[in-house]
Amino acid sequence: MEEQEMLQITVIIAGRPYPLKIQKGDEEIIRNIVKEINDKVNQFQQTYRKKDKQDCLTMTLLTYAVDMHKIQNSREDNARNEIISNRLQQIDKLLETMIGA
Repeated sequence: MEEQEMLQITVIIAGRPYPLKIQKGDEEIIRNIVKEINDKVNQFQQTYRKKDKQDCLTMTLLTYAVDMHKIQNSREDNARNEIISNRLQQIDKLLETMIGA
């Protein structure tokens, strides 16, 4: 397997620089995520003017954690539903076989 070229970049999140070593192919994704995070922090700063950046960054983190949790639960629910559907199809086939016999 071919290793991707590594790249060192610095991103600014909530006004602080963070040096990262990433795969070159991930740069655009990471920069888009950083922009999204900064936009969300700025949105919280405008909404809650008395809160400092740390509070706004924490609220942003909480927002993403809740979203990820919902997605994970949704995937688990979909997997459970698929298993149940497969089992019902198997039972249906079994019943058809029994009734037809």
